[in-house]
Amino acid sequence: MTEPIHALVIAAHPDDAEFGAAGTVAVWTSEGRRVVYVVCTSGEKGTNDRAVAPADLARAREQEQRDAAAVLGVAEVIHLRYPDQGLEDTTGFRKELVREIRRWRPHIVVTSDPYRRYLWHRDHRVVGQVVLDAVFPFARDHLAYPDLLEAGLEPHKVAEVWCFGAEDVNHRVDVTATFERKVEALLQHRSQVAAMGIPDLPGRLRRFCREMAAGSEFELAEAYHRVVAPP
Repeated sequence: MTEPIHALVIAAHPDDAEFGAAGTVAVWTSEGRRVVYVVCTSGEKGTNDRAVAPADLARAREQEQRDAAAVLGVAEVIHLRYPDQGLEDTTGFRKELVREIRRWRPHIVVTSDPYRRYLWHRDHRVVGQVVLDAVFPFARDHLAYPDLLEAGLEPHKVAEVWCFGAEDVNHRVDVTATFERKVEALLQHRSQVAAMGIPDLPGRLRRFCREMAAGSEFELAEAYHRVVAPP
């Protein structure tokens, strides 16, 4: 069994974790805390270029994600390779996330908020909901997925879940000192930066993080809905 890690970041696509939580991840890794990524799809539909084959884009985006994680000091990136735009709330998907939670035994799980309204990628909503269910009660209860227990994956109680992209923000992290690493990590996602065509990505990110810091003592922040998991 692996030594428990500080945080497991579970995201729908490559680059989701960098947009939502890269500054926070950089804070943790700079303190010597271990962080692991689970990326559920390879983002093979994330392009406007009709000349790009989905399989080629998937390989490129996985490498971009590994490059971004290296910038942030993430210990490992796990690619589940579910279909982009095809995540569903299924027993199999939930079980796979329970397996990763029990394997890594994180104190915190970070994911996308499943309850954000209106224009929010469906994969983000689905992965957030499945993560919450995987954390409680499935990862905690020994009778859930008994074959995982037989395989040596003991139940694990996650202490907290942090959801990025939340409308109901109740927790902020000061990322003023790690903002440049957030930018550098996002710039590793070359296929997506080119597709978005944002002329001043660092400036836009700075404005966004400044908005997220509003009402706090921080200059720049990342914001979450933070949930303390049941015992």
